[in-house]
Amino acid sequence: KEMGMTHELQRIPTEHEEQRELVRWFRQTYADVRIFAIPNGGGRSKSAGARLKAEGVSAGVPDLFIPAWRLWIEMKRIKGGTVSPQQKDWHTYLRGIGDTVLVCKGAAEAKEQIIKFREEK
Repeated sequence: KEMGMTHELQRIPTEHEEQRELVRWFRQTYADVRIFAIPNGGGRSKSAGARLKAEGVSAGVPDLFIPAWRLWIEMKRIKGGTVSPQQKDWHTYLRGIGDTVLVCKGAAEAKEQIIKFREEK
């Protein structure tokens, strides 16, 4: 305690936790619309990375895709998440072919952006 105030450090959820929460909410809210993850992130060995790259994995592809809506979602942590140059390149490409890309800091912001996206359609 400092001057009668407590300083609590709130743990920032990981991108994995935020994405898991968003997918759970999406599947409950839009049960007849499919969403799936693009497994680009995460630590892996050099050999596993080379194998996945040979199979078509491409750095920078957004985390989630909703095919029926041509909607891509790039998940970031509430604080600290940044968009890489590879991600920016993919976002530009996807928008250029008429798809929509949302960059969302946390599940709550992603939910808001998805709802807004649907209202504008």
